[in-house]
Amino acid sequence: MKFIVDANVGKMARWLRLMGYDAVFFAGRDDTDMVDAALAEDRVLLTRDTGIMRWGAVVSGRVRAVFLESDEPEAQIRQLVRDLKLGEHMQPFTMCLECNLPLRPVSKEAVKDRVPPYVFRTQERFVECPRCRRVYWRGTHWKAMLTRLQKLTES
Repeated sequence: MKFIVDANVGKMARWLRLMGYDAVFFAGRDDTDMVDAALAEDRVLLTRDTGIMRWGAVVSGRVRAVFLESDEPEAQIRQLVRDLKLGEHMQPFTMCLECNLPLRPVSKEAVKDRVPPYVFRTQERFVECPRCRRVYWRGTHWKAMLTRLQKLTES
């Protein structure tokens, strides 16, 4: 499942990427472009804009759209988990939080000069984004975020 997230629920793009989903943030001003992109790329449109929910492509079901009921990102995640069963297919920490590309394993030696010395000494597995080259590892922040995700995705 892929998503397109409009500006009024922009934090959802990062949360969905954290969960392992392809989620693009629509930064344009023209809602027509966003709906067209959702249709062309087979993306679920996420919004808090009631006007978009009345568009013909949405009403007819050609574009799947979800109206997020809350302003709070954690409540929005819970709604998506409930309504779209996201927790069942979640693959956390597999997408770049910035670029929305799948992360790739990288050797420890390849990141030696790109991570703090303590991280290099204590971690064995690393992944990186093929575009921005951001490096990720399973440190304390990873553990805290995984715990938080698990709480949000519990039924």
